[in-house]
Amino acid sequence: MLSFRKGFKDGIPIFLGYLSVSFAFGMLAVEKGLPLWSPLLLSLSNFTGTGQFAGIDLLVSHAGLLEVAFALIVINIRYVLMSFSLSQKLDPRLTTWQRMLIAFGNTDEIFGVSMQQKEVLSGSYMAGIILCSFAGWNIGTVIGVFSSSALPEMIRLALGIALYAMFIAIITPPARESSAIFKIILVSVTISALFYFVPILSTIGSGWRIVICGTISAGLGAYFYPQDIAVYKEDVT
Repeated sequence: MLSFRKGFKDGIPIFLGYLSVSFAFGMLAVEKGLPLWSPLLLSLSNFTGTGQFAGIDLLVSHAGLLEVAFALIVINIRYVLMSFSLSQKLDPRLTTWQRMLIAFGNTDEIFGVSMQQKEVLSGSYMAGIILCSFAGWNIGTVIGVFSSSALPEMIRLALGIALYAMFIAIITPPARESSAIFKIILVSVTISALFYFVPILSTIGSGWRIVICGTISAGLGAYFYPQDIAVYKEDVT
């Protein structure tokens, strides 16, 4: 059976990757005017890079709590599907509380590495890979928060593009591999541009824009290209 040591070892590459991204998150949160404790608390109570980056943007823009909640649900709803899939490989002896903790720590990278294992996923293995990765996310956040005042202003301001760079890095590889995904991205970009340039639509809050763009583009993609997207997901996992 897979051990804690094996899980922790498999989590080291994820640890290193999360260290750099969460470092940018911590610095960006401070640059946007959030108190020092805020990004630290966010990283301890959440484990979603995309959601946290988007969340601080919404908070800084004074979005309402309902708007923030719906936007983050749309952004993170993929974890529900990944958790359903991961549950099929978990040790059936795991308790409900253990499964809930694993669901909290189920990120894209942890899911990808775990699903590649040939054996049943034990609680010890999942604890190892999640704790290692979670440590990287929080250590990076702490370093980013307390390094924000030490770096030159030009570098700190440049971190404002970290969110956009991360999103581009996420969507570029699948868009190059699948024409269906590329078209869905174009639809989403077009809808987003309409919200920005059309006077009536531009009054809608940024959080609701995310909800609407995500729902429409994902719905159209599922309707017109279900097989293409499914094949891509099987290839990358």
